[in-house]
Amino acid sequence: MLIENLKLKDFRNYKNLDVDFAKAFNIIYGNNAQGKTNIIEAVFLCASGRSHRTSKDIELMKYDAAGFGIKLLFEKENIQEEIEIVYTPEEKKKIKINEIPVKKIGDLMGHLNAVIFSPEDLLVIKQGPAERRRFADITLSQLKPSYFYDLQQYAKILYQRNTLLKNIVVKRELEATLDVWDRHLVRTGSRIMAIRSGFIKKLDKLAAARHAKLTNNEEILMLKYSPSFEIDDNFNNQEIEEVFTRVLEKCRTREIQRGSSMYGPHRDDIDIILNGESTKIYGSQGQQRTSVLSMKLAEIDLMKEESGDSPVLLLDDVLSELDDKRKEYLLENIIGLQTFITCTDKRFFQRSTENAALFYVENGNIANDIYLR
Repeated sequence: MLIENLKLKDFRNYKNLDVDFAKAFNIIYGNNAQGKTNIIEAVFLCASGRSHRTSKDIELMKYDAAGFGIKLLFEKENIQEEIEIVYTPEEKKKIKINEIPVKKIGDLMGHLNAVIFSPEDLLVIKQGPAERRRFADITLSQLKPSYFYDLQQYAKILYQRNTLLKNIVVKRELEATLDVWDRHLVRTGSRIMAIRSGFIKKLDKLAAARHAKLTNNEEILMLKYSPSFEIDDNFNNQEIEEVFTRVLEKCRTREIQRGSSMYGPHRDDIDIILNGESTKIYGSQGQQRTSVLSMKLAEIDLMKEESGDSPVLLLDDVLSELDDKRKEYLLENIIGLQTFITCTDKRFFQRSTENAALFYVENGNIANDIYLR
């Protein structure tokens, strides 16, 4: 999978941008707050339908602009494809794939696979379960568009069910309708949980192998799926549904009292364990960075394995967070991937990377520097 060209109009601080990229390393450098990350953000938006920095599309518009536009040309399995995203506050986000409009963001999933690694990814370890669920969901949505659809449906079902639980306190007769929403929650939620469980089992093996190499076998990294109720790792959809149903029956009174759904994939977590201990609690800053790096490399491995094609790799100002040993390891292990790297200092790449295209960014303008040979 190779990105060939990116066009931006009124996106963030770019009035107009039209840039061709190299097949290997694309080094996007310059001072801070000049627009380097905005390029990474636009590419990721075309892969996932969302920004990695904000949930509000209106924040992606250039100041005083009427909207924004992105057009991305890429090659997949020797076939050229195009993704176009146009946004205005009035008509919201519109997406075209090969000039054909798509009605749902889910239809975008799987066309362009991308793995993004940014300093914010440390939040996967440092913050609560929502960040770890998001980490899994972004990858799974690209690999399995049906999974993204289930996530959307589950969010709607959960909202309706929580609203009903709150209303039952006032109108007890409404409890008779709760069974219908329970069935919807169980059916959709169990599919999500089964896929997450399988994903984390695969990622665990790949991340452990990556981490062993990174640390010279001095540390053991383990990822473990931690759902809100106990299930076996090998349970299928039907078996999860049976347990989920029993859990909801048992906790109905408490859920009505609280006015919220206490169990389901919206309460899932991923335990990140280093040498038998919680990485969040006991891991040093360096250990946490290395653990996330191992997980991201494992994510790339899994995408290759599942899709048969290499994803595009987006490294947003992460090399400054790594020591030279880990920088070298990272660059050695992403050879063969088209990679976009933002940084303030290009000197490391001049001695470490061959066939890299350099792009200098200043105040929303980009200039192709030279090709390193």
